[in-house]
Amino acid sequence: MTTGRRRRCGWLDLVIVKYSTAVNHYTSLNLTKLDILDGLKELKIAVAYKVDGVELESFPADLNILARAEPVYKTMPGWAEPTTKLTEYDQLPKEAKEYIAFIEESVGVRVDWVGVGPGREHMLHRRR
Repeated sequence: MTTGRRRRCGWLDLVIVKYSTAVNHYTSLNLTKLDILDGLKELKIAVAYKVDGVELESFPADLNILARAEPVYKTMPGWAEPTTKLTEYDQLPKEAKEYIAFIEESVGVRVDWVGVGPGREHMLHRRR
C-alpha cells in the first residue's frame, strides 16, 4: 500500500548527514532501505557542494546559497545480489560493506543497524 504522494528521491547526501551529525552528536547510525540499491551498477554519493564553480567547505547556513548549490558526487560500484533475504550483516555483498564503510569514514560515526527490507526483522544488527 502507498499513500499516493509524490516522492523526491535522490542519492545519499553526506554533506547534510555530516552537518546533522555535528549538530546532533550521533553515537551511531541506522542505514535503512539499503535493499533499494540492489542491482544498481553504480552508486553516487554527494560528498560536497559547489556554488558558482567553487566547492564549499561545509553545509551553507544561507538558504539562498543552498538553493544554488550543486552536489559533487563520488561514484562507487553497486552490487547485483539481492539483500532482502539476508539475516546477518556479514552476509552483505562486499560492495555494500564498502559503501557502508565509506559512509562511516566520511561521517565519523559507526553504522550499527542496516535495513534490507520493510519489516523489523529486516534490520541487520552489526556486532561490535
